Amino acid sequence: MKPGTRSPVSWPKVSSFSPSLLVLASLLTLWGPGCGGRHEGPGTPAAVRLPRGIVEARALEQTSALTALAGVAEGGKQILFGDLHVHTTFSLDAFGLSLPILQGEGAHPPADACDFARYCSGLDFWSINDHAEGITPRHWRETKEAIRQCSRLAGPGDDPDLVSFVGWEWSQVGATPETHWGHKNVIFRDLEEDALPARPIAAPPTLFRALLDDNGSRWWRMVIPLLDLPHLQRYLDLGFYRGELARVPPCEQGVDSRLLPHDCHEVARDPEELFEKLAQWDLESMVIPHGTTWGMYSPAGTDIAKQLSAPIHDPSRQRLIEIFSGHGNSEQYRDWREFLLDKEGNKICSPPSPDYEPCCWRAGEIVRSRCGEETPQECARRVAEARANYLDAGQQGHLTLPAASAAEWKDCGQCRDCFLPAFNYRPRGSAQYALALGGREKQGGNGGFVFGFIASSDNHGARPGTGYKEYDRLQMTEAAGPVSPLIMRLVGGELPPVSPVSRPFDREGAAVAPMRLLEGERAMSFFVTGGLVAVHAAGRDRLAIWDALKTREVYATSGPRILLWFDLIDDDGRLWPMGSEVEVASRPRFRVRTAGAFEQMQGCPEHSSDALAPGRLARLCRGQCYNPGPKRRTIERLEVVRIRRIADLGGALADLIEDPWLVVDCPGAGVGCIAEFEDPSFDPARETIYYVRVLQESEPTVNAGALRCRYDTSGGCAATEPCYGDYRTDRDDDCLAAARPRAWSSPIYVHGKGSR
Repeated sequence: MKPGTRSPVSWPKVSSFSPSLLVLASLLTLWGPGCGGRHEGPGTPAAVRLPRGIVEARALEQTSALTALAGVAEGGKQILFGDLHVHTTFSLDAFGLSLPILQGEGAHPPADACDFARYCSGLDFWSINDHAEGITPRHWRETKEAIRQCSRLAGPGDDPDLVSFVGWEWSQVGATPETHWGHKNVIFRDLEEDALPARPIAAPPTLFRALLDDNGSRWWRMVIPLLDLPHLQRYLDLGFYRGELARVPPCEQGVDSRLLPHDCHEVARDPEELFEKLAQWDLESMVIPHGTTWGMYSPAGTDIAKQLSAPIHDPSRQRLIEIFSGHGNSEQYRDWREFLLDKEGNKICSPPSPDYEPCCWRAGEIVRSRCGEETPQECARRVAEARANYLDAGQQGHLTLPAASAAEWKDCGQCRDCFLPAFNYRPRGSAQYALALGGREKQGGNGGFVFGFIASSDNHGARPGTGYKEYDRLQMTEAAGPVSPLIMRLVGGELPPVSPVSRPFDREGAAVAPMRLLEGERAMSFFVTGGLVAVHAAGRDRLAIWDALKTREVYATSGPRILLWFDLIDDDGRLWPMGSEVEVASRPRFRVRTAGAFEQMQGCPEHSSDALAPGRLARLCRGQCYNPGPKRRTIERLEVVRIRRIADLGGALADLIEDPWLVVDCPGAGVGCIAEFEDPSFDPARETIYYVRVLQESEPTVNAGALRCRYDTSGGCAATEPCYGDYRTDRDDDCLAAARPRAWSSPIYVHGKGSR
């Protein structure tokens, strides 16, 4: 295969079938889960280290950039890039997404992630984070050994070419803001058997698991394999996986985790119980919340404030927050609301604003468009009813108008002026909102979240660090969907006739096809290639990386390997790096230094093609690898965000969150940008938080156009052109649009001396 070309994929076609085949498939399916299926093992990674010169060059390139910026290279630490949010097909939802009917390409076990991180994306570290809800005891044993094997292949422990961490994702979903706690990645420092728990700790059963449980869907599991006979084994393997998972007994509640048997399924119902169980193991671990603004599963009205106080929050473990991933951006706060509450606490639909339209409002407008010759009074009644029905249905609001098309919903629920925002944005889960919470010592709290910022991919195809190039949307993002109209009807169900009125959603009695439970059609336009976490580490080894993560000397990028240093300079000239908590006697002074990421060359470097067989390189890397050229991209500007904490959030948060507080334009040429600034209005009696956002020159980016709205003269979204994950968008269409890649420093938390 020529460098820069994509590997061919055997995309499934609808097969003809005979009655005898239908009978055979029915017998196989009804016989029981797993009939004819095979266990999916961890695979075997390539036993080839990276050439020593490749690893050494990474450090030398940073030294050269810093010397060009500052005239001198400071020794002691280097920037390492990684991905701390990676799924393989050991996750149940990832296995489902791997099915050919959803444009998947089959198994991607842990060995694939090891090889991808080393040879495709060229990372320095990564972690495996399969959903604990779908990890069987056998898969947990295999996961641990696979990561140890990947680590052994990386070379000496003090100087490996890749550091691999073991972890899982705790994937909790609540139906209401009060019961919703969200998703958190749990990661462990060490790999020895006695340094890891005997089993992962799951959340209560999630929607992803429910989608593949029996719940009336057995009939379509019988029929669909018949339409894709060349890949029948993959569907049988899914049945085996489901059966293996179903046979794992639940662990007894209320028993110390260390005393439970190894082969049971352990559940923590909320973060308090998760932290309690981790404390029982007393192992070096961290917990990283993510997806805090994702409206794909987070109920409208979700508010991270309820997670601030102990024991729901453990600041010794929960020191980082993932603000960007392949599901989009969770950084920015906006002051609009999905709904309001009246004096009795009942939900009422928020009116639209120039930069946001609530979906409850859009539901009313869809019904209004169907009023026809009805009287104005009757039409108004139907509109009000539609808005109320939408709010009552929560995450299934779209099912109150089941025949409404994605086009009719336009861009409701979306943050129109955010950078690559998460779908159906929940602003009170944003990182900026979380940082504004604080000053709660008098209320029995812990004084506020103190988070470092990271980004990662959340890739479900065993591909850590997918954001090195913007290409191959269907494999480098989570976009997926049925390959044909027939498959769409089977997994999505037949749509009912268009109705002039909405209907209440019956959670108990509704018969809804699994693929319709989530608003997936529009969500596919918001999946991007994902970001990276960068650490300032004293070495390349496991402990050095872990120490940087724990001290929050980390930053996030939207994918490109932008270099960033952000420090506070105290009165004695001492440098306090990003992530620090600092007390100052006078107004704080800061220094920023940054350099753009290397422009990428086509294809893969020689060391990648030397390590992997051509077929494996083509399948994993999809014809492209991290392949830096000699030139760095231009940094256009720096934006400083200032957040001043107060105890009472009853006022406008716009007065607390100043974004941007300061803008520094960078020269259009040169290796990067350097700036120093002070805060002349610093209030020593108040905690003030500062972080830097670096904007690199614009480039074509997957799904940067989101729903690709065409706006009318009043600024509203007149029409959309969604980038579907299914057959309606060509699989070679990467849905590219211009966007400025960026990096976000971890915040520096500044107090006046004696103020605490």
